[in-house]
Amino acid sequence: MLVKSGKRDPVALEQRRRATVADWRRGMGVREVARKHNISHVSVLRWVGRYQRQGAKGLRASRATGRPPRLAPVWLTRLPGVLLKGAAHFGYLTDLWTTERVAHVIHQLTGVRYHRAHVWRLLDRLGFSWQRPERRARERDERKTRQRLRTVWPAIKKNAGAPADGCCFSTNPGSP
Repeated sequence: MLVKSGKRDPVALEQRRRATVADWRRGMGVREVARKHNISHVSVLRWVGRYQRQGAKGLRASRATGRPPRLAPVWLTRLPGVLLKGAAHFGYLTDLWTTERVAHVIHQLTGVRYHRAHVWRLLDRLGFSWQRPERRARERDERKTRQRLRTVWPAIKKNAGAPADGCCFSTNPGSP
């Protein structure tokens, strides 16, 4: 799994709104402010309007709506480190993480049960991305593989379109 940048941060969004309104108050035009902060001019107008109606409190970060998370915030911060230890650390034969394995480890550590579909949403929110493991034989000899690719593969590729000797099938549609 790879870690990617985080999702929306309410505090960062509030700071962005405040900076946008501050630039507008300094006399910058709406479109100029929008270009500077890489947002739409409609957002600038909406934030300025909210500032004019409610003052600075209109720019504050809002509370998250919906059901509160079952996993404690401390575990949300610890979980990436736990997963980076690898699945083998938790007794699995391979180091491959699946959503079912992650759900099982979360239950073991916290007592909270998650469905594997929700585990994927949780991992995405934590910045992990889906990865397919490389399938390679343990016995694979990289030196021999490179040598075979240099010597044998060109001959196979060259003869790929040629009919095999003694082939009884005709490739000409007009022949009997």
